[in-house]
Amino acid sequence: MRLEPITWERLTEALADRLLKTEPHDGGARLRVGLDGAPAADTGRPAAALAEALRLRGRPSVVVDTAAFLRPASLRFEYGREDPDAYYGGWYDTGALWREVFGPLDPGGSGLVLPDLWDPGADRATRSERVALPPGGVLLLHGPFLLGQWFPFDLTVHLDLSPAALHRLTPQADRWTLPAFERYAAETDPRAAADTVVRADRPGHPAWSGLPA
Repeated sequence: MRLEPITWERLTEALADRLLKTEPHDGGARLRVGLDGAPAADTGRPAAALAEALRLRGRPSVVVDTAAFLRPASLRFEYGREDPDAYYGGWYDTGALWREVFGPLDPGGSGLVLPDLWDPGADRATRSERVALPPGGVLLLHGPFLLGQWFPFDLTVHLDLSPAALHRLTPQADRWTLPAFERYAAETDPRAAADTVVRADRPGHPAWSGLPA
């Protein structure tokens, strides 16, 4: 895969412009974008920047962090607090994401998206109000392990980190998760699965594969 240097600003503008020209694959009224990457890739930052770029173009958006859709601690830590296989396959409530985030965006859906479900600190439901995403709006879902879930994205971006960069940028206390990302790379191959790949080894100097044809 050929990657070219780009700035985050230019990348954000290019993605926002592409989304203005993109129609939902299922004929619905709202776009669904996935920004996939390990926590060390800081997917929330480009998601927020893209939301702002869309706002300036007159397109509303809702940013959803998969970290707000964790399962209860009793399920996450069933096999211990540092089990990489459980982290990979059992920490994130994909069923709730389907039901509370993607379901309302189906053709004819209400457009009422639940922005978060679970507070991991308090280990209880957040009880947040739903957020209305009007027709023409864009869902920006970000976090790890988004690809290979059959989520109905209209555009996917993978923030890629080399193994060395992933190790360097992951805090020592979280490095037990690294085998989960090795497994994700082997089983899902996010670099091949994503529409656009952004190499983020050097946070201030990204490189990307460009936009799909």
